[in-house]
Amino acid sequence: MKASDPNTQLKESLRFESLLNDISIRFVDLPAERIDAEIEDVQRLICECLSLEFSTLWQWSDEAPHFLTITHLFSQQGWPPRTPGIDARKELPWLFEKLTRGEALTIITEEMPPEAAVDQEFRRKYNLKSSVVIPLSAGRGPLIGILGFHCMKSERTWPDVIVKRLHLVAQIFANALFRKRSDRELRESEARLSMAVEAAGVGLWSLEIDTGLFWANSQAKDIFHLPADETLTYQRFVDALLHRDDRERVSQAVQASMQSDADLGVEYRIVLPDGSIRWILSKGKRRLKPTGEAAQLMGASIDISQRKHMEERLRLQVEEIEGLRRKLESENIYLRQEIELQHVHDEIVGRSSRMRQTLAKVEQVARTDTTVLIEGETGTGKELLAMSVHRLSARKQRPLVTVNCASLPPTLIESELFGREKGAYTGALTRMTGRFEVADRGTLFLDEIGELPLDVQAKLLRVLEQGRFERLGSNRTLQVDVRIIAATNQNLSQQVAAGRFRKDLFYRLNVFPITLPPLRERAEDIPSLVWAFVRQHEKKMGKRVDHIPHKSMDNLQHYTWPGNVRELRNVIERALIECVDRTLDVRVPQAAFPEAPEGRNLEDTERRHILSVLKQTGWRLSGPGGAADILGLKRTTLHSKMKKLGIRRSPLGMP
Repeated sequence: MKASDPNTQLKESLRFESLLNDISIRFVDLPAERIDAEIEDVQRLICECLSLEFSTLWQWSDEAPHFLTITHLFSQQGWPPRTPGIDARKELPWLFEKLTRGEALTIITEEMPPEAAVDQEFRRKYNLKSSVVIPLSAGRGPLIGILGFHCMKSERTWPDVIVKRLHLVAQIFANALFRKRSDRELRESEARLSMAVEAAGVGLWSLEIDTGLFWANSQAKDIFHLPADETLTYQRFVDALLHRDDRERVSQAVQASMQSDADLGVEYRIVLPDGSIRWILSKGKRRLKPTGEAAQLMGASIDISQRKHMEERLRLQVEEIEGLRRKLESENIYLRQEIELQHVHDEIVGRSSRMRQTLAKVEQVARTDTTVLIEGETGTGKELLAMSVHRLSARKQRPLVTVNCASLPPTLIESELFGREKGAYTGALTRMTGRFEVADRGTLFLDEIGELPLDVQAKLLRVLEQGRFERLGSNRTLQVDVRIIAATNQNLSQQVAAGRFRKDLFYRLNVFPITLPPLRERAEDIPSLVWAFVRQHEKKMGKRVDHIPHKSMDNLQHYTWPGNVRELRNVIERALIECVDRTLDVRVPQAAFPEAPEGRNLEDTERRHILSVLKQTGWRLSGPGGAADILGLKRTTLHSKMKKLGIRRSPLGMP
């Protein structure tokens, strides 16, 4: 299967995530006798979910670690049979070497390296096109086998997210098989102990209640590591052998057994002379005197240290499986949330915590008719956010009309917004419909709202409050139903304080503010943005990029991006133009805003910087490498700033 489109991969990944959640639950507390059947059923479910032909689980032979045998199999083709096994060192030498080092592999048969020629012939023999092969080991233990998933009909790609989840499946299988082996070993150990009891190989003892003396046979003295000729008393047993933390519990059990017909049964620890600790199980029953008083406590003891160690290992394995299950559940929830966000905001790249908070605000306000004020630096994507609000609103079937308030001369802004009648002013040769009329029952996006002249602000306020206005040159009042989304890269509160923006209009616009974070505050989104811009531009340039050096990506994430996302897009486009192979080496911009000399105001600093860039580009405003490109601005925004700052080019090329 060839590489599918992102939506198909996403759906496949979601199905697989849901399946993994069920798989992890299946293997919690699964009886050992059902493990083999469950593994093969899971192999079937995964193959059906991912459209694979078959899956194999090979296990090493205990006698010959290089000898592999298929123990679990699902196949739609009836191949391979459960063969007696293969010598992996001879038939799969390259794969054998990789797997014994713990390496997992994604293999495309026709792309295998020259040193894998023997393995390649083996795969061709059985028509294997592509595979994922994962070594099996429980925790840090030795390898116990190999898990493989295979395609025979066609080659396919293996997305990283699928491969990672297959690793989790392999870990679940390995833990289950290890638990099965441990269970078998435990049962065999208990059988051996049972045989030892039958052959009187257990430690037999008796405690004289009146004197406190112990009698113990040789096996019991071996268990407690006592000299053969030593006379043992109960008190010495407690003081010299019994673990301090178990003394009270053992004494209570002994007293209860001597004072009633209750059988003694207690597990405890003893501390040997070398400081090592052993677990002992003692069982016994009291023997009475003819008078009815307790005479002896007789019983047998066995060393259960091995069983205790196995129980601890099994407990840790169960905890590990439970941890995997919880991890899969949390990742499944996270993936569902990511898919929901991707579906709702597919035009916006970025899933950092800051962007998720911003998108959550978009979803809150979108389905209302509330006025929205989007604040953010130049190049952060305020227009995309406005489009997202409109697309999620009840007005999405009507147009989103955009007006860039900074790109229009002050004399034309009013007619652009509200329209004009023929002859309204000199040069008005025709009647023009304003943007408010066009946006009726839709949405009007006012970009760079802070650039509106004060007289137009007053008329805009009336429209926002009453929905009424007149065209220029007309005394007829028009009524419209328009939802307003405004955007600015300025601090409107400061503009109000400076008298450049009406306070009443500010409060009317600032009903639901959304702040779009600058790129430097969400650096974790940069890799996703980079690859999105690469895929956006590479097709029209006739190029293909497969790799971006880690150093380049790290430099991109540490650059401050004064021009934000727009600047990043321009940098990626420039890098693609210069790219000559499938590795994209991206260099961060070297030009930075110079520090303003002491006493220089912001406008003077901005004017000087724009002039320096204009001189650098020979006063070329647009295009790759132009002044707008370097500054990370739209050409219309740059033109507006030049006009505002009084920057004009003289006939001699001087400002």
